Amino acid sequence: MKYGIVIFPSKAIQDEANSYRKRYDPHYALIPPHITLKEAFTADEGTLDELVVELKKIANESDPFTININKVSTFSPVTNTIYLKVEPRQELIDLYEKMHQGKFLNNQEYAFVPHITIAQKLLDDEYSDVFGSLNMKKFEMEDTIDRFQLMYQLDNGSWTVYESFVFGKESL
Repeated sequence: MKYGIVIFPSKAIQDEANSYRKRYDPHYALIPPHITLKEAFTADEGTLDELVVELKKIANESDPFTININKVSTFSPVTNTIYLKVEPRQELIDLYEKMHQGKFLNNQEYAFVPHITIAQKLLDDEYSDVFGSLNMKKFEMEDTIDRFQLMYQLDNGSWTVYESFVFGKESL
């Protein structure tokens, strides 16, 4: 089975992201707006049990922190993906790094850029129009992060929560 680890921002930030995603993101129906901490990976039941224990330890070692989103950015020219840029915070970087070492497979394909995707797989002209208009818009969002989620992929391609891990509150 395929798994991934994400942070879901507050409903207000998800609503803002979804106002764009429903038009510009073909994955809109597959998973709510999120910050990816660990890309999709496969694991059997035994491995998953070990990883859940590790995730509980990581959550217990973590304190809530604030994220800020002040603009949109893009992965162009690599892909025509537009995202809400989450300002890098050491706490976020530490979480990401902990999920790519030890018992975790280091499956990172790209450097970690904290973000919430709002548009992807756009044609070049559409990408230019959408990014041009969004780039002029002012974004000022702040959110407190106090948990992350282990997700799994269903047969239809959508993702659902397997387990949530609340910072400082997991029983081992």
